[in-house]
Parts: sequence; structure tokens; C-alpha cells
Amino acid sequence: MPSKPYLNFADVQKIAAAAQAEAIANNWAVTIAICDDGGHLLSLQRLDGAAPLSSHIAPSKAKTAALGRRESKVYEDIINNGRTAFLTVPFVEGMLEGGVPVIVDGHVIGAVGVSGVKSDQDAQIAKAGIAALAQ
Repeated sequence: MPSKPYLNFADVQKIAAAAQAEAIANNWAVTIAICDDGGHLLSLQRLDGAAPLSSHIAPSKAKTAALGRRESKVYEDIINNGRTAFLTVPFVEGMLEGGVPVIVDGHVIGAVGVSGVKSDQDAQIAKAGIAALAQ
């Protein structure tokens, strides 16, 4: 039977700490969500000053990236390029940039979603968190 890596508690803490450090270094008030490959929430941090709504958006971005096996920006681009029918896709709510899958050995094992600043900055924070796994 094949096996694959998965996010354990130590991995989640490492990602969360690195993402938080990136946000704080840039003075960005955001919410950071980490989920497993099924989109189930493993961690949620709402930094001081982050809008309450961001605590709903960040997990949605993470879930979208995990279930879709790609960055949530892909879906935002599809919609912005005129395929508005994509809005009806079930289980996909966070179709904004800022959700990034965690990929290890070719397997999507989870995702990080960030909300609170510009979308490319949200993605920057998510990627900084994920990069910590390689260290």
C-alpha cells in the first residue's frame, strides 16, 4: 500500500511561527490558517489588529488550496478572466489569492491561507510559512 507524508503538530507549529514572523516583520495584521489535505483546520492565528472577517476568509483560502491542490489564485484568475460560472463550484469558497498548498515529495499534505493585507502579501506570508518546513 502506498504511503505519503502528512502534517504533524510540530510541522504546523513551524509553519505558523514562520508565517507569523513574516507578517510581524512587515507590520501586517492578518489571520493565518493551516489545514490538512482534506481542508480540515489545524491552526488559526488572528494577529492583533486583523479584521474579524479575516478569520473566516483565511481558512476558506487554505481549504480551497488544499482541496484544489493548487494556489487559490488560480481560481481568482479563472473568474477574473470571465468564467463567472466557476462561482458555482461546490465546496470552494476562498477563491482569492492567499491560499497556498503545502507540497512534500509531490503530495499535497495541507495548505496555508492568509487574509488581511493585499492578496499578494497574503500569499507571501503563506509561502514564508511553508518554506520553514524545508529548514
